[in-house]
Amino acid sequence: MSHELTIALMFGSMLILLATGQRVFAMIGAVAAGSAMLLWGDGAAGMAFDASIKLLNWYPLLTLPMFIFMGYMLSESGIASDLYEMIHEWTGGLRGGLAIGTILLMVLISAMNGLSVAGMAIGCSIALPEMLKRGYDKRMLTGVIQAGSSLGILVPPSVVLVLYGMIARQPVSQLWLAGVFPSLIMAAFFIIYIVVRCHFQPELAPVLPRSERSVGWGRKLKVLQAGLLPIILMFVVIGLFLMGITSLVESSAVGALAATAIAACRRKLTFKVMHSTLRQTLDVSAMFMWIILGALCFGAVFDGLGAVKAIEQVFLNDWGLAPWQVLGLMLISFVGLGMFLDDTAMLVIVAPLYIPLVAQLGFSPIWFGVLYTITCQIAYITPPFGYNLFLMKAMSPPEITLQNIYASIIPFVIIMLLTIVLIMVFPGITLWLPEQFMAK
Repeated sequence: MSHELTIALMFGSMLILLATGQRVFAMIGAVAAGSAMLLWGDGAAGMAFDASIKLLNWYPLLTLPMFIFMGYMLSESGIASDLYEMIHEWTGGLRGGLAIGTILLMVLISAMNGLSVAGMAIGCSIALPEMLKRGYDKRMLTGVIQAGSSLGILVPPSVVLVLYGMIARQPVSQLWLAGVFPSLIMAAFFIIYIVVRCHFQPELAPVLPRSERSVGWGRKLKVLQAGLLPIILMFVVIGLFLMGITSLVESSAVGALAATAIAACRRKLTFKVMHSTLRQTLDVSAMFMWIILGALCFGAVFDGLGAVKAIEQVFLNDWGLAPWQVLGLMLISFVGLGMFLDDTAMLVIVAPLYIPLVAQLGFSPIWFGVLYTITCQIAYITPPFGYNLFLMKAMSPPEITLQNIYASIIPFVIIMLLTIVLIMVFPGITLWLPEQFMAK
């Protein structure tokens, strides 16, 4: 059997198994281990063992549970409620002000935890009831919450970029810096869209009644203090790391400790909060580690088959495609896979093939990592199996239908696609900040 046919059978069998709805890591690992033994005999069973040893030797892997713990601890400590109250006071007088405030809230929440699911939970529990109560259009508010929460995987300290950095063997610090400008640009595009849309269709987002926004400057300055904690935490987690005072692992540990201290200062550090935070941290961390293990095993089999060389031969020699055309096909495949798989499963499938090919085509793996992450954002909110779509439906009241949720994401997906095009045309948007940091 030719190597090309073997690769096709591996992909086909993996996609069929994933369609059964079983655990991603189990299906990918089973295909990898089974293929290795069929190709090279019983001795190949050691490939999975070697991959697990490599996983345990990855010192930066300690950052994953730390950042995940930090995010869940902050979610339980009530900081998000204070932040939304602050934004409510300052933006409520604008048309679409609560929607604008929700995007700003999501940026701050993302900078504190690096996860999309935390932003979605906070948006649905805090922002959604407020906007519904004040007559906001259902499609507008669901789209805002879904798109805003997806920023969590691009804004530093993004856990997805940490995962990409580990699998692609790229510096996490540069990946974080590369995500700063694209995430801010995308958030700005979201806000511009809300302002323009609400200007022409004011019925979508009514202005708050004067009685609710006639507060003095003393009150506004008091609630503004709620924004200090996220800024301090961002400095502790990211600032100390970028200044070289702490390593990545040390920075994650400091962030976890700071989040716990904040919860304690707010008198929220109860046994129930700690138990819930630790349980969720263990669940998500174990999931990530198993997926990385499956990815390493799968990648080892691909390396043994020479799959990267085969793909390069097909794209560049047989089909005669230019590097930019190959990159375009990669991104299209991301969007296609993202309709059925989550970001980690996508990374596991494409990492062994795409990441080595990106470097051979002359593109920056850091730049490509940002493009990959934005396509993950699109995957989160696109039917039929977008992760955030189902979370939104599960956390929303009955009057918000799945049709409302599906229709709401169209303009935001278009904005994300425009951001991808902008980054492809102007790579400096992602690479300038990492290059400046490395130069110093």
